[in-house]
Amino acid sequence: MNELLFIGFVLILMGVNLYAFRKGITYMYILIAVYTLMMNIFVVKQFNLFGLAVTGGNALYGAIFLLTDLLSEHHGEKQAVKSVKIGFGVMLLFVLFTQVLILFEPNSFDYADESVRTLFAVTPRILAGSLLAYFIAQRLDIFFYKKLKELTKGKYLFIRNNGSTMLSQLIDTLIFTSVGLTAFSFLPFGGVITPDIFWQNVLFTYIIKLIVAALDTPFLYFSYRLKPERN
Repeated sequence: MNELLFIGFVLILMGVNLYAFRKGITYMYILIAVYTLMMNIFVVKQFNLFGLAVTGGNALYGAIFLLTDLLSEHHGEKQAVKSVKIGFGVMLLFVLFTQVLILFEPNSFDYADESVRTLFAVTPRILAGSLLAYFIAQRLDIFFYKKLKELTKGKYLFIRNNGSTMLSQLIDTLIFTSVGLTAFSFLPFGGVITPDIFWQNVLFTYIIKLIVAALDTPFLYFSYRLKPERN
């Protein structure tokens, strides 16, 4: 059941991406901001897909990569880089503001304080890993996309789409798992997972990301049938 729901959710997100592409760059920037906010909330939801443990943020994260590729493909590197900066800024503000929110002492009428703290509480290490992985992976995705497009002389769209995403998502997974999650002995702080399952966690997470990447390829092709209403 989870698998069907996840695939359906991914397909809906990709369809929304194409709608934003059709409406123009501003809509794509807004959608990236919305996805980033939702991703930071959805990530607390844990479930299994194909026997692998994932979070609710995986589909949204993959959808952001498709938006970045759409911007790279149709509007150029500059606009794609701008979208990364927007997403990074939104993520940073969201985390900072939610941390301020949970500092307020609840009054006698409050019934959601414990849930809010559970939802928005983050450790500095996970925050650092998330921000670092997002910024580096997104920038690398744009770089790889451009280079693959040049190497293939603008042909073979599926190669630059999947190739750039596969490389950048691998780096993203390695950075977040090592910086944000793993309790390596040489680091001065604890972690969520032990070093002996580091590569297992990386592999499982990466497989799910590859599934999302494969699902978005037809939508990138279909984007050539849609003419943006405005830039």
